Amino acid sequence: MKTKNLRAQHEIEHGAKLASGNTERVWGWGTPAGRFRAERRAALIAAGAHLGGGVRALEIGCGTGLFTEMFAKTGAQIIAVDISPDLLGKAKARMLPPDRVQFLEKRFEECDVDGPFDAVIGSSVLHHLDLDMAYPMIAELLKPGGIMSFAEPNMLNPQVFLERRFRKFFSSVSSDETAFIRWKLEKELVKSGFKDVQITPFDWLHPSTPEPIIGAIMKAGQLLEKIPGIREISGSLFIRAYRS
Repeated sequence: MKTKNLRAQHEIEHGAKLASGNTERVWGWGTPAGRFRAERRAALIAAGAHLGGGVRALEIGCGTGLFTEMFAKTGAQIIAVDISPDLLGKAKARMLPPDRVQFLEKRFEECDVDGPFDAVIGSSVLHHLDLDMAYPMIAELLKPGGIMSFAEPNMLNPQVFLERRFRKFFSSVSSDETAFIRWKLEKELVKSGFKDVQITPFDWLHPSTPEPIIGAIMKAGQLLEKIPGIREISGSLFIRAYRS
């Protein structure tokens, strides 16, 4: 328990550090290319979860609410949780419709929100969690047949690997976070009771890509995402699975 509490404290401290500056810039969402990446990622997660009117979804690790805002545009009812009060302050400042979005300050692994949900969603958050606790919690909070839909960093991507190997040189990387290898993650999800697990490598657009060539890089990236072998080093993984 002491180790888990220490990890939670590290995440709270890291959230405060991120919130003290331009958080979206640090995360890579604030540049022109970063905004395209965020919009594509949000669309993948939303479509994977079938977000829309009448759907009740739990968003884990909502941070500043950047993705919450995009998810809410689908018409879904969103409960968004985050462990960081500082990041949640930025999320609440977005003044999203209170009839569709509720923000809660909670450590997900100890989350006591009222389920079940049609979907549990998130962007770049699973790799921050205690996964032995998180996977069963997600399953417990989903309705039978409910969907988990996430986008996460791909450990086979060279930049992601270097960030985790030499994390002290990268301000956006917290002390305990990791990344995923596709086939290992699939086995873990199946073991945790999920079915129809689909994990797809995607994302070749770097946040620092100059604006005039964003379109060309996006088109080239979408081709690379279809090539066996090469696609395995894409920057991110899109993850969708159903509760048994």
